[in-house]
Amino acid sequence: MAARADPGYYVVTPYDNAGLRMAELRYWTVKRPGQPEVIWPEIGFGYGVNSRWTIGLFMSWIGVGQGAVRPSTLNWQNQLLLTQGEWPVDVALHLQAIAPQGRNTAPYSVEFGPLLQTDVGRTQLNANLVFERFAGGGPKPPTQLKLQWQLRHRFGPVWHAGLQGFDELGAWDDWAPHAQQSHRAGPAVFGTWRVAGGATYRLQAAWLLGRTYGRSGHMVSVRAHTEF
Repeated sequence: MAARADPGYYVVTPYDNAGLRMAELRYWTVKRPGQPEVIWPEIGFGYGVNSRWTIGLFMSWIGVGQGAVRPSTLNWQNQLLLTQGEWPVDVALHLQAIAPQGRNTAPYSVEFGPLLQTDVGRTQLNANLVFERFAGGGPKPPTQLKLQWQLRHRFGPVWHAGLQGFDELGAWDDWAPHAQQSHRAGPAVFGTWRVAGGATYRLQAAWLLGRTYGRSGHMVSVRAHTEF
């Protein structure tokens, strides 16, 4: 079941990226007691089409250890900002198409749902409601419901810190028994560096503890991102 979790172990945050080109490297690991570590590296590129619409294309791999990494999914992501500061809570729409690659036999799927973001003083709060619907021939799981949340406090212009959480509840209209759900949370750190010439470099890392599809374990995620 862990393979169905990729990608998506990061909190999607909505921003105005008009005219920006973005390159990103992501890396996740999941480690269960007594089991080998499963890793998910990803590389992707994005572009801010205008002040409301950002697109991205990401390739994901999966493996048990560094020597067994193989293609997993190709992901086309879209974010559409519906508000830009006129409400107390900014609202965006997330849409991502996920196509299996290589030996991944999972069905095609689409993720969609609202993204909510607001600020309380120097603290940013995010809450996302994500649905995953499956397509293609053969048997398919029902539409799944996932939750993401993040608390991020700005200690200064470079370093921020906070908490992240992820939940997979099962079918959107008939949640799985609690023992089969997934709930993970833990601390996260964020760094932002702006350099001469207009480029911006971002780094974030999180350590999460809890359950992944009903099994206890821990997870590490790292994202390195540049805008130019």
